Amino acid sequence: MAETLLLELRTEELPPKLLSKLGKAFSEGITLGLKERGYCPQHAPFEGYAAPRRLAVRVISVEAFQPDRTVERKGPAKAAGHDAQGNPTPALLGFARSCGIALEDLETSIDTKGIEVYLHRSTHKGSALAEGLQEILTEVLAKLPVHKVMRWGAGDAQFVRPVHGLVALHGSEIIPIQAMGHQASNTTLGHRFLSNGVITLHRAEDYANTMEREGKVIASFTQRREKIRDQLDLAAKGAKLLSAPELLDEVTALVEWPFVYSGEFDSSFLDVPTECLTLSMQQHQKYFPLGDINGKLLNRFLLVSNIETDRPDEIIHGNERVLRARLSDARFFYEQDRKQTLESRIPGLANVVYHNKLGSVLNRIERLEALATWIANALRSDPAMASRAARLCKADLVTEMVGEFPELQGVMGAYYARHDGEPDDIANAIGEHYRPRFAGDDLPNSHSACAVALADKLDVLSGIYGIGQIPTGDKDPFGLRRQALGVVRILMERALPIELPALLEQSAATFPIGVIANDTAEKLYVFILDRARNLLREKHFTPEEIESVLSTSPSRFDNIPARLEAVQQFRLLEEAPSLSAANKRIRNILRKAEPLPKLSVDSQHFSETAEHQLFEEILKLSPIVESQLSEGDYVGALKALSSARGPVDQFFDTVMVMAEDVAIRNNRLSLLVRLEILMNRVADISKLSN
Repeated sequence: MAETLLLELRTEELPPKLLSKLGKAFSEGITLGLKERGYCPQHAPFEGYAAPRRLAVRVISVEAFQPDRTVERKGPAKAAGHDAQGNPTPALLGFARSCGIALEDLETSIDTKGIEVYLHRSTHKGSALAEGLQEILTEVLAKLPVHKVMRWGAGDAQFVRPVHGLVALHGSEIIPIQAMGHQASNTTLGHRFLSNGVITLHRAEDYANTMEREGKVIASFTQRREKIRDQLDLAAKGAKLLSAPELLDEVTALVEWPFVYSGEFDSSFLDVPTECLTLSMQQHQKYFPLGDINGKLLNRFLLVSNIETDRPDEIIHGNERVLRARLSDARFFYEQDRKQTLESRIPGLANVVYHNKLGSVLNRIERLEALATWIANALRSDPAMASRAARLCKADLVTEMVGEFPELQGVMGAYYARHDGEPDDIANAIGEHYRPRFAGDDLPNSHSACAVALADKLDVLSGIYGIGQIPTGDKDPFGLRRQALGVVRILMERALPIELPALLEQSAATFPIGVIANDTAEKLYVFILDRARNLLREKHFTPEEIESVLSTSPSRFDNIPARLEAVQQFRLLEEAPSLSAANKRIRNILRKAEPLPKLSVDSQHFSETAEHQLFEEILKLSPIVESQLSEGDYVGALKALSSARGPVDQFFDTVMVMAEDVAIRNNRLSLLVRLEILMNRVADISKLSN
């Protein structure tokens, strides 16, 4: 009979940042194993549970016995089963022997390729649920996404945390399986303080209700999260939550029976930068900071307790005392740091190793100054501002505050720069030079900030890539893909008129000779171009459109979006398919004719009317296209090509390019070279042809 199956693994407190992932892998793994073995239908619903001290899953409509299965084994092809004399081949005899049957008992069947093959069908009797579930549980526990395991007791059990119990119920029946030295039962424990001892689970389908009613445990991660979210909104009383989104997930993984309380701290702490206070509250104490309607920090916070009580004063006051000590530390660091200027800290960067092959952070500073100055000149902005910002941008690494909160590097540099009297442009550039830190993050705003941000990212790319630390597969320990994507976004979305190859050459030139590979700039260009492809796919351009632009190896990225939009509009033209196909044909002809003659087009060698017409069309269109390109009108440049469809089609209909006469052949090839250059000024439209 089909019944609900419950499986619970009870542990010590599981890693909070891993709990949601563990719960998902456990519940999905168990359910998939049951479905693959036929214990339940493919559409059988299930519910996963993940609480600080347990992983569980409840699966509907699970059978007590696995259905019998018919297993088919395919042998050699019938044509290869006998030799010329009609005797069975060793392959056929071996197949029958491995199946444990006589040769004459083999069947034949037509396989998916239409070949008749020998076949053996056998029936495998289904096993009891206990046998199958034991295999499934063992496999799933071994595959959970756990990087470090623990040992406990005298046994050999290993898991992310010590295991203290196992529940396995099919309906109301206990399934005799074991895990980590524990035999399955129908008893478990609830909340450490709020429950009343051992809880007996009578039926699998009642698990969540029983745990909540008797154990004071909300077993569902999602339900616990929703309850905390609702309580936070209620307790905020109109204030704005300033916490990072991931804090809610982390707190959900820390409590079984959540209840939100509100606390306060001395308003004098608000003189410390908001980022320091909020980070201290979230990272150290897992509190939720509150702000007013404009996002300005208030001296209130919310805490999520694992205990619900009518008299929460002791809980609130205890947490307020702990927070006061944390905020006092933050204020002390802030006050101490401001006693030294950023400039005075720069010599200390010589003692901070950046990379054993690339020198100290002070060496980096010298490279960043040179590159940021070059970029500022290229942007026609103030090079002195960019140079100064680059010089100071890493000085906060040796401050007390950043030593305590590494996440604040750059942020604190901006605060300290303003305190030192540096101009806002420099302070802002210091604060923004790590942007974008992640996908979708804000970009640096001013030209000075862009110059320092580009210099910082390119120095990482040139240095790390140049010493051979190239990302492979999913391994990218230095975040080079993220840095490259940041370069692409800044150049493209800030529309900076800088040529990337020249920028890469300048970056490579800031390193001493022999430190990085000579071809670093060339290889980095290809690497960055690949990141641009990934970014543009997310912007809903098709692979053909992206390739039509990027295959031309653009030196400037600021006009790539406009060129792609022009390609999209070009594809809507009636003439587009014909011109794309013609361009592809030209590419193929020229590729086969390589090496191409270095000759100009000579109309004296024309022998066909179509040659004259095509040449005249090229002469007419060239200045038009050039004018539109100079004005950035990529749409107009591509649309102008539509008038070339007739002459191009006529040329290929009536002219044989590869004529026997060498002079005529070379002249026609030169004509096609000019046509190809004209057609591909915006994009390689041959990439648009199927």
